[in-house]
Amino acid sequence: MEEIISQIFQVGFFAAIIRIATPFVFATIGELFAERSGVLNLGIEGIMMFGAMTGFSTAYFTSSLWLGILAAMLTGMLMAALMGFLTVSLGLSQHVSGIGITMLSTGFAFFFYRLIFGQPSTLPNIKAFTPVGIPVLKDIPWIGPVLFEQTTLTYLAFAVVPLAAFLLYKTPWGLNLRTVGENPHAADSAGVSVSAMRYQGLIISGALMGIAGAFLVMVQFNAFTFGVISGRGWICIALVVFGQWGPWKSAAGALLFAMIDALQLRLQASSIIDLPYQVFLMMPFVLTIVTMMLVSRNARAPSALLIPFRKEER
Repeated sequence: MEEIISQIFQVGFFAAIIRIATPFVFATIGELFAERSGVLNLGIEGIMMFGAMTGFSTAYFTSSLWLGILAAMLTGMLMAALMGFLTVSLGLSQHVSGIGITMLSTGFAFFFYRLIFGQPSTLPNIKAFTPVGIPVLKDIPWIGPVLFEQTTLTYLAFAVVPLAAFLLYKTPWGLNLRTVGENPHAADSAGVSVSAMRYQGLIISGALMGIAGAFLVMVQFNAFTFGVISGRGWICIALVVFGQWGPWKSAAGALLFAMIDALQLRLQASSIIDLPYQVFLMMPFVLTIVTMMLVSRNARAPSALLIPFRKEER
């Protein structure tokens, strides 16, 4: 037990939590915008994968990480717009459309990666983002290395949370988005375009999901592999429920999952507990699901979530 505690109370452990949480924060807040508009974006896993591939490929050939981030964002926005066409314009099932977007995006990622890079014996790689220390703040004992020696993308991820809260709860646009997700007929009667708001929510979600995928290949791994997402998108959907469709609570859920993930990585590396590595890999997912069940039993989803809007139906 003492060894486990010693593994936890280290600066490196908490810094790893912040780093691991970054893509979850981006993608979870993205999913939150979509669901607040009334659309469940189950395309998240595939969008993250396709965004990771296009972002990596762009960065590889241009030697510009920020162009890679831009490419990942545009990829996510494009696939989210397609999701909007299926679910908002055509009114098709959000479940089926989302799974279809995931399969299509994943297929595109695999196909274009093979088309561009073939089957190299050594994985192509890029020079990843490096931590950027914030002057003065990084020198604060313990807190400095944990919070203020991260990559620029991590700072952006945690800036997205208060920005999302401000947009959703302090602006007319956010009120319109939430109204569309709760009562689209009332919003329509007030002159708000339900379709336009849902498209906007989806496109914002796609952009953030694309950045989340790009983070994994441009910060954590500096290379693209077909298992780079590994179910992270599905976890983000659970985190939105865990956070009861609120930005702050959803971000806290992302930090919780990241803490469990960071812990299992340390336990694997230290061999303190003699268990098959598959048990450690499974641990974050199982504990997150259990926690979600306990905390979110009374969570109330947006009333119009999953319900296509048709003016003639009331």
